[in-house]
Amino acid sequence: MRNLRQGRGSRVTISDVGAAAGVSASTVSRVLNGTTKVDPALAARVHDAVTQLGYRPNAAAQGLARGEWGTIGVLVPDLANPYFPGVLKAVSAVARSHGRRVMVMESDDDPTIEHDLVEDLMRSCDGVLLASSRLERADLAVLTGRGHPLVLLNRIVPGLAAPAVSADFFGGMMLICGHLAQLGHRRVAYLSGPEVSWANSERIRALEAAKAFGLSVTILPCGATSQCGYEAAAAVAGTGATALTTYNDLVALGAVTRMRELGVRVPGELSVVGFDDIALDHVAHTGLTTVSVPQGQLGRQAAEMLVALMTEGHDGAPVTLPMELQVRDSSAPPGVPAVLTSEGAGVLTSEGDGGKPSSG
Repeated sequence: MRNLRQGRGSRVTISDVGAAAGVSASTVSRVLNGTTKVDPALAARVHDAVTQLGYRPNAAAQGLARGEWGTIGVLVPDLANPYFPGVLKAVSAVARSHGRRVMVMESDDDPTIEHDLVEDLMRSCDGVLLASSRLERADLAVLTGRGHPLVLLNRIVPGLAAPAVSADFFGGMMLICGHLAQLGHRRVAYLSGPEVSWANSERIRALEAAKAFGLSVTILPCGATSQCGYEAAAAVAGTGATALTTYNDLVALGAVTRMRELGVRVPGELSVVGFDDIALDHVAHTGLTTVSVPQGQLGRQAAEMLVALMTEGHDGAPVTLPMELQVRDSSAPPGVPAVLTSEGAGVLTSEGDGGKPSSG
């Protein structure tokens, strides 16, 4: 084998490897891509040359030679939601470790375009990670029926032929309910997330089960953003609730901002508990009680699951990661419930009898 040394800073090419090994560039390509069988002696010379020269194959080119794109596609509902960057960062790290790249798309929380976006990713990516999908089960069944590697993140659909990993949203909300009950709260309001969200339905299922804690829960329509929480906050007062829990931390922080504008003390008059632990407490200048699961852990596990599905056809059982309660400054024993002084507008004042919930 010829000893071909490269000058410092020069890029080693496949032709350089071929020259060092005494074979053609096409033979080097066949050896590295594994597309056809090559004489073992020639293959050994190629690998020796690769090591000697420090040649780094182009992962994308190798993938295309095998009929692959070398890319993992990820679809999220909202890139503005700070929940997802931690997930995407972990997915990207796993992809790089396997010589792959990541393509990210956003559905803008619109299930009507989500199906088409998934199909676009399937046409240009080797596997798809579908995060917090809003699609109906029948649509998901159609997509998984294509036989293209697909993994669900933060959604579990029993009987669906797709691996899945999710935070335990039911368990997380049960932790919140137990915490509020232990503090002495009996009337709780919930600012609900998107109606099509499976994660939201899991939270509501837990709230229904929370009757076992002696809680009475009023569910109010809201959404997933801080603006939604801000706009829905006034409706909480009419429920007589002494505690508020929300679809996520963004909603909670928006609600806290509005409550303070209206003169409601948090947690003195109203305890507020978020969901997801997105670490944006400084926005509302409060330590928000919430529940969490490491976004990085979710992203890593989902990405490794997808890589295993793409390379080995491995299709394991759904994985649910437990959530942890993070008790901070926004929850306390019940004070007096806040009620509106006028119909749906104006400032909030406090009424009550020695801190007991009102009958309204």
